[in-house]
Amino acid sequence: MDHVQTLAEVYASYVPVLLVRKLDGNSRKLTFRALRNAQLFNARERPAPPHRYRANFDSTTTTTNSSSRSASSTMSVGLLLSRQTATFGARAAYRYAPSMLYASGGARYFSATRLSMQNGVNAQLSTENVKPGTEGAHKRDTTTYPEFPTPHSGDRGDWVLFHPVYSQSELKAVQVLRHQPENMRDRTASWFVRALRKGYDFVSGYHHKPIPPGSTMSIEELRKGGYILSADQWLNRILFLETIAGVPGFFAAMIRHLRGLRGMKRDGGWIHTLLEEAENERMHLMTFMTLRQSGIFFRAFIVAAQGVFANAFFLAYLVSPRTCHRFVGSLEEEATLTYTALIEDMEAGRVPEWKDKPAPGIAIDYWRLKPNATLLDVIYAVRSDETTHRFVNHTLANLKPDDINPFALAEPSMHVKGVKAGFSREEAAQYLKETQQKADEALSKEKSS
Repeated sequence: MDHVQTLAEVYASYVPVLLVRKLDGNSRKLTFRALRNAQLFNARERPAPPHRYRANFDSTTTTTNSSSRSASSTMSVGLLLSRQTATFGARAAYRYAPSMLYASGGARYFSATRLSMQNGVNAQLSTENVKPGTEGAHKRDTTTYPEFPTPHSGDRGDWVLFHPVYSQSELKAVQVLRHQPENMRDRTASWFVRALRKGYDFVSGYHHKPIPPGSTMSIEELRKGGYILSADQWLNRILFLETIAGVPGFFAAMIRHLRGLRGMKRDGGWIHTLLEEAENERMHLMTFMTLRQSGIFFRAFIVAAQGVFANAFFLAYLVSPRTCHRFVGSLEEEATLTYTALIEDMEAGRVPEWKDKPAPGIAIDYWRLKPNATLLDVIYAVRSDETTHRFVNHTLANLKPDDINPFALAEPSMHVKGVKAGFSREEAAQYLKETQQKADEALSKEKSS
């Protein structure tokens, strides 16, 4: 109850409070902030908020998804409370005993209740254990990073939801994987993805045949022979894929949101993860649109494809959410494969138009890339994002719709997501238990320090 009392005091204090405590020896910090007014920092002293980061935990160690391991990562949340709200918050804190996790390298604040770990997987994942406070307050990140030259103004806050920022080792850890179908749902989802890919490959003229060993063909000859794609062909394919990829997360989140309203119950942490996925895919599209604006015929094709796919996915998710998540996971497998092929072509010099091409400003800002980053660095980050979606959706497909989202508190690092298709239901329950324990340890360290 000590950490609960500490939380209650934060709620009830109604004065500017900033408590910073170390989470472990890797400069990870646990931050609680209650802001009474905007005078806590003046215009020159107020820290500038970068993008959000989510806590990343391996099965044995805590890792940081940050572009700078030496940077001191902190997160904070502004709780603007009236006197009545402060009193209510204190009572709620004592009654429901939520635990709050803020971890560097991670961009989510999520307040989760203690789960009973004695009754197996159902006890760990069932939303029956979810009490008030599970979907916690939104946070404002105020971390500054030395390598980013133009931080945002502290008055504006962040402009996107959580998205990972990857270390160099994580970017290289991605593997092309295939989930092996285990039941009719899996086989149905896999069949639809294969059919869609073959259909789109035929329409777009995509071949990418293996280059004969020892070939001396020029780039133009390779392109005419259907062995590689030109920069325009790659861009057409990417733009189309990203307009479709942003649909499932949004519709799934909307359906779960409406379901929660109808049932007057909590969601268990799924909605935020799904919305983050949808926005992440949209930001991919915004990034590649800086390279070229599409013509009217391409846009008309997108309108038609989106109209069909969005409505079909909406109806399918109403019938079988697990099949839809398996479908998205399989679709992200294809996206990972596509971006891996593009990376190989760029590194081999087979896309000379993009050689040493500077990264778009929106990409540098979004993924916290170095100022001199290139388009290849952007492609690596996008591929890692697709791998994250692959892992998350394959995991959600293994859960029951009423299970708690195991990634509500934290996400594994790419050293886990990049080499594994997804967690089984039992592994998800164990991961949720481990992240809850890490949250408790963080609170215990905060108390002792």
